[in-house]
This record gives sequence, C-alpha cells and structure tokens, in this order.
Amino acid sequence: MAYQQLKGTGVALVTPFQKNGEIDHNALEAIITHTIKGGVDFLVALGTTAETPTLTFPEKQAVLDTVIRQSNGEIPVVCGLGGNNTQEVLGMLKEFNLKGVEALLCVVPYYNKPTQEGIYQHFKAIAENTSKPIILYNVPGRTGCNMLPETIVRLANDFSNIIAVKEASGNIVQCIELIEKKPDNFIVLSGDDNLALAQMAIGMEGIISVAANCFTKEMTDIINLAIVGKFDKARKIFYKMIQGMDLLFADGNPAGVKCVLKHLGLCEQNLRLPLVPVSAATEKKISQFLKGE
Repeated sequence: MAYQQLKGTGVALVTPFQKNGEIDHNALEAIITHTIKGGVDFLVALGTTAETPTLTFPEKQAVLDTVIRQSNGEIPVVCGLGGNNTQEVLGMLKEFNLKGVEALLCVVPYYNKPTQEGIYQHFKAIAENTSKPIILYNVPGRTGCNMLPETIVRLANDFSNIIAVKEASGNIVQCIELIEKKPDNFIVLSGDDNLALAQMAIGMEGIISVAANCFTKEMTDIINLAIVGKFDKARKIFYKMIQGMDLLFADGNPAGVKCVLKHLGLCEQNLRLPLVPVSAATEKKISQFLKGE
C-alpha cells in the first residue's frame, strides 16, 4: 500500500521552550497552525529538530499529544520513535499512547555502529512488534552509521509495514541507487532541505523538512512544483531561499530555526543544553535575510 498522505512536505517540528526550560505548548500550537496554513502535508513530532534527546518520557508524550490535538485530524501525524537500544525501543512501543499517529519515524541506531545485518535485525524487531507504518531514517552524519540501499530495499521487501525512508546521507549516488532498486510502492523522502529539489528530480517523492517550520510556504511551493515537474518555477523559489536554508544550520539545528521563529513572533529561541542559541553574528545575518537585505 502506498501512503499517499505521507508524500509531499512533512515538517520536523521544533519543541519550543519557555525561559524556565518548560515546554511552551502554546507556542507549539501556534507553530503547528502556521505550518498547516502554509500547506504542509504532514507533521513529524519528536524528531531530531524537536530536541527529543533532552525530553523526558512524560514530556515526549505531552508534546505528541499537543501535536495530535492541534492537528485535529487535518493532516497526518508521524511520531519519531527510535534509539540505539532495540529492547528499549520495543518497550517504548508499548509505553507510548500512539492513538492518532499515522506512522513512526525510526532512526538507524546511533553510537553503537551496528553492521548492515545488525541494522536489519533492529528494524525487523520493530516491524514485528507494531502494526504502525514505519518510516526508516538514515542520517549517518548524526548516527555514525550509514544504512546502505541494499539494506533499505531488503527491509522494504520483507516487511509490509516498512513503507518509506527519510534519506539524509547527502550522497546523491547512493540516493540514485536506492530509488532505482526500491519496490514501486516504497516512498523515498529527502532529509536535506538544500538537496531536496535535486533529489526530487531523481525520483524522491517529498521531504521531511526543517525549514518548513519557518519558511513553510516557500518549502511547500518548491516541493509541490517539483512533484508536477515544474522545476523551472521551483528553482526560482529555491535559489531565493538557499541562503536562508543554509543560515538555519550555520550554528546547528534547531538553533537557527528557533531564531527565525522568534523573528516571526512564533516562539522564543530557548534551547536545552547542550544546544545553545545562534551567535549574534548569525542572528544578524538571519535578520538581514528576513528583511531582504
């Protein structure tokens, strides 16, 4: 089954914090409303951009509940649920209240550096312990471990509930090999804002985007135009936005996103250690970009 609603533009939502470090659920609601109005196709809660490693289990459930409630069934919700301890992930599948969640986003195990067989067995265990659709997440720059195309294709062929991958290796040749060999109904989504247009051209079907938190209309327009083959129009928007996209990551994610969201009046740029706000120099560049200077 092809999950058409999980194509297009997904947004990897930030988790806003108050000055005292508590989660700012009002700001999260405002950001969700902003992204839905901006045209995103689905929401992703508790991903990397959400600073999920710094959240307690009750906080994670509270964030997920807010996202589901605020989305109000308008668009699907994907929940990040992964880790480098397979048994712990299986435990989380039982602990989380996943009512209202369309699919799970499960990252390649980090730090442990498993072999390709170890990666396969990790996702096999998850797939066999949930009926939820699973989106694999390959991001070797963060995990230190690259899931190769043959492993992704093997998982896609062996488990009907493994329906997609967020591919963020940044290796365009690897992406081409994956798209060439994948099953027809398996969805490949970009995990890199600045590569998404090129990746759409080789056959990806959407993105899970950081930039869509703040540059929502622009990102959804780029992806929607690419889907229908209007790459000339998509390029015009993309080249206007590329500097802004790069600035989002200049001092790390989600520091740049929260800086832009502050300038848009949607949340404060409070982060949890070990992450810190962008430098004054980066904020000045972001402000200038937003003003069109």
